Amino acid sequence: MRILTDEIGGAAGEVDDLAVLYRPPSLPWLRVNMVSTLDGAANGQSGKSGSINNDADKQVFRALRAQADAIVVGAGTARTEGYRVAPVPLVIVSRRGDVPEQLRDAPEGSVLLATCAGSPGLAAARALLGASNILVAGDDQVDLAATKELLVERGLRNLLSEGGPHLLRDLLAAGAVDELCLTWVPRIIGGVHPRILEGADVDVELRLGLLLEEGDTLIGRWLTR
Repeated sequence: MRILTDEIGGAAGEVDDLAVLYRPPSLPWLRVNMVSTLDGAANGQSGKSGSINNDADKQVFRALRAQADAIVVGAGTARTEGYRVAPVPLVIVSRRGDVPEQLRDAPEGSVLLATCAGSPGLAAARALLGASNILVAGDDQVDLAATKELLVERGLRNLLSEGGPHLLRDLLAAGAVDELCLTWVPRIIGGVHPRILEGADVDVELRLGLLLEEGDTLIGRWLTR
């Protein structure tokens, strides 16, 4: 990969170490990693992001996961993408208190659930995962800013969210996002697909921190602060 712009660290030329380039400027830090086609699709024919990403995007995906203390993901995305237990805790966000089927037999502490007090599935989730693995934030909706604080209190300070589009929108609206990592793959697919952000209007200004190029793929870090 080649660095086109690095406003954070001032590096130039070829990339030697993605881990250094993607080091958070400070902690706690929550970044969201997404991928998009040039015409704005966040997934392809299969309905999964894996149907549009490429090797360059996978390199960044692995680098971000390698330094994360926890991975935050919406329940729907975890279900669709077939999430499994990771080396760090998976934090499933669900207003309904829904734990995806494939994660219900996960080892103790490997899956946390972020939900709200009014969740219809709260009692069942506590019985399934254990009360200590349930984060209750908000009354009728998940308070994502409070969820971030609860994770930080547990020592999970370098947080990586992998979406999906509705969770990204809600995180931005809550002011919980410090950074958006976005890969533009050189494809146009048409059709009807979600964008990287779905839901009610939200208007957040970001500034470019890093722009990389690999072949015809562009990979950026956009900061909210």
